Amino acid sequence: MSGLLSLNPWLVLVVAGLFEVMWASGIKYVGVQRPLISLGVVVALIASMVGLWIATQKLPVGTAYAVWTGIGAVGAAAVGIVAYGEPATAVRAVCILLIVAGIVGLKLFSGAAA
Repeated sequence: MSGLLSLNPWLVLVVAGLFEVMWASGIKYVGVQRPLISLGVVVALIASMVGLWIATQKLPVGTAYAVWTGIGAVGAAAVGIVAYGEPATAVRAVCILLIVAGIVGLKLFSGAAA
């Protein structure tokens, strides 16, 4: 596990956020009738949490959690629009951009190395 802890925490955090998008987007289809999808969601959930834990070993917890959640929120909203036909309104786009701006700001001003 020490090898994982030596990775760039921001890279690990982004990957963990992408796993969050995967499980959050897939949770809509979890069920007994879909065991492979359900297993994939569980694996993505675990990978996401482990990645967040690894990132918090070197990044401030509040910053890491906010960035992780933001990546998941933006990604899940994008999947909802593209894959599930959810509305892509201008107001929704502005709100998503505000989340992205917050993620970028936290990265730029977190004071954490890397």
